[in-house]
Amino acid sequence: MRTHTLTRLPLLLAFAVSPFLHAQFYEPTTEELKMIADPKAPGASAVYFLREETADYALNTWILHERIKVLTEKGKEMATVRIPYEWGIDKVAEIQGRTIHADGTVFPMTEKPSDLMDFKTKGLQVNALVFTLPNVEAGSILEYQIKIQYGNLYAPTWMVQQTLFVHKANYLLKCGGACDLMSYVWSLGPDAKVTKEKGGSYSLVLNDVPPLPDEDWMPPLNTFKWRVDFFFSTYKTNAAFWEDSGKLWSSMVREFIGSTGTLKKAVAELVGPADSETQKAQKIYAAVMKIENTDFTRHKSKVERKKEKIKDINKAEDVWKQQRGGSDEIALLYVAMARTAGLNVEPMVVVNRNRALFDESLQNARQMDDYIAVAQLDGKEVFLDPGEKLCPFGTLHWIHSVASGFRLNDKIASIARTPALGYKASTIQRVAELTIDPDGGVSGTVRFIMTGQVALHWRQLTLQNDEEEVKKQFNESMRNDLPDGVQADFDHFLGLEEYGSNLAGIIKVSGNIGTATGKRFFLPGLFFEAKTKHPFVAQDKRTTPIDVHYPKTEEDDVTYHLPAGYAVESAPQATDASWPGHAVLKITSKASPDAVNVVRTLLYNYTVLQPADYSSLHDFYQKVAAADQQQLVLTRATATKGN
Repeated sequence: MRTHTLTRLPLLLAFAVSPFLHAQFYEPTTEELKMIADPKAPGASAVYFLREETADYALNTWILHERIKVLTEKGKEMATVRIPYEWGIDKVAEIQGRTIHADGTVFPMTEKPSDLMDFKTKGLQVNALVFTLPNVEAGSILEYQIKIQYGNLYAPTWMVQQTLFVHKANYLLKCGGACDLMSYVWSLGPDAKVTKEKGGSYSLVLNDVPPLPDEDWMPPLNTFKWRVDFFFSTYKTNAAFWEDSGKLWSSMVREFIGSTGTLKKAVAELVGPADSETQKAQKIYAAVMKIENTDFTRHKSKVERKKEKIKDINKAEDVWKQQRGGSDEIALLYVAMARTAGLNVEPMVVVNRNRALFDESLQNARQMDDYIAVAQLDGKEVFLDPGEKLCPFGTLHWIHSVASGFRLNDKIASIARTPALGYKASTIQRVAELTIDPDGGVSGTVRFIMTGQVALHWRQLTLQNDEEEVKKQFNESMRNDLPDGVQADFDHFLGLEEYGSNLAGIIKVSGNIGTATGKRFFLPGLFFEAKTKHPFVAQDKRTTPIDVHYPKTEEDDVTYHLPAGYAVESAPQATDASWPGHAVLKITSKASPDAVNVVRTLLYNYTVLQPADYSSLHDFYQKVAAADQQQLVLTRATATKGN
């Protein structure tokens, strides 16, 4: 990421746009109409002929103009356009659109901006404009232009790479005198260049922009996708900006977490003088975890807050008094109470790794999303996530691991990074007791025993969904874990609210998995892997980093109870495959006269890998995929007549 720095002043400005093209549509060429495939984008469902964005600070407007060629049935999805905007603040000033068939027939869009209301229900407002161009078919050209009048101004971000190949892209920022106050950082192709124009504007013209990479398990794209981020700043160096931003942040945080009589009284009731540092930290954590976290319920409207006499939260003690607050407020309350108890606990604010990675070249402290706590307890450094409802003590939600942000150490705030999680911190054990009948039918019970991130996912899901929706999602998540012909019926969870213990899911399974040939009976040797699509096997090469979110240990313990008259001819062979320092696969099986037990353990101890590591990762998972296809073969002890 490269940085271009100009002379500037601190301004809070924003995103707006103007006419790079002004309500002018282009007549398609014969070649464009007849195109059925694009040699520059083999196999693409659609491509952009043209994509233009214009922001105009004087007019406070943004204009987007796109021309898209639909090449396949899937490409017809591009006819539905979704534009985010702030409801009640921004205004859709103009929309024009049309669909052109391959024979040249034109179908104009007839809706007016007033017709394209946001989707809304009582208590819910989705801030997006959605419209669909008419009569789209494979071979069509889609063209539209939208103009939005913005209520607020922000420094724009040009998202240059799209999901589709772009033949030509034009970007224009008309900023007048504000251009002299602006800086930008960019990540672009080797020949791309942002140009400062006379009269106060920035422009970027590109040809043949490749589509965004589309690979499994990619990290957030913000650090390697083609983009230009504009911002306003008084600082000539990044180091100076982050130093002063850290001072401002630490001052605000210290004011919020300052100890008060209310907090001293609360802490005195929670901890005792004989408690160790860890015991004190755990007791305060448990108390804070009971507070209503409005990020998992909902924020109340001003009318509701006034009616219920809910006051604004200005300090940590306000969260304790009201017994409610957002994730960040609760996390800072924990820091305040822990410090009041005499513990060495530091606040830290990090970038949510599910959204983005920290970019130090971008002078914008708003990159950082979420608060966590870092404690020194009985000689050990412990990272805590009190703002994540039901997150176990002593660990982080994965979105806050391997994440960077400000950490307040004494009175100094510095950029720091959280550690990666370990493979023992998140486990899933699938224990199955299965009864096989002579016709290949199977019935039994499966227990999913989960810890760490796996358990946290389902616990938090239950906070925001009803029981039926959770059961539906759990059943859907198991579809790829069970062989073809086997149905699962999730029954219930055990330990749902006990975030410090295991979470168990109880599932009943039934169906048919056996294949008989003569006197032999074939079953999947690895019950939960029979139809798994292993990651990193089909693809030979990799262009982007791999982010698996968090390390994990998986263990399958399956006992097949055999039908009468059958014995084990062959069971899955013992397997011990490893990628040293990264992953291990072990498979064992043990047969008895009426049953066979197969145990499979897969652990991986990595979070983010670079493309250079992909070859080793690919080789390891090829071994995993081969081992998981082993079969369990049964033989009838006495063949029936005729066999």
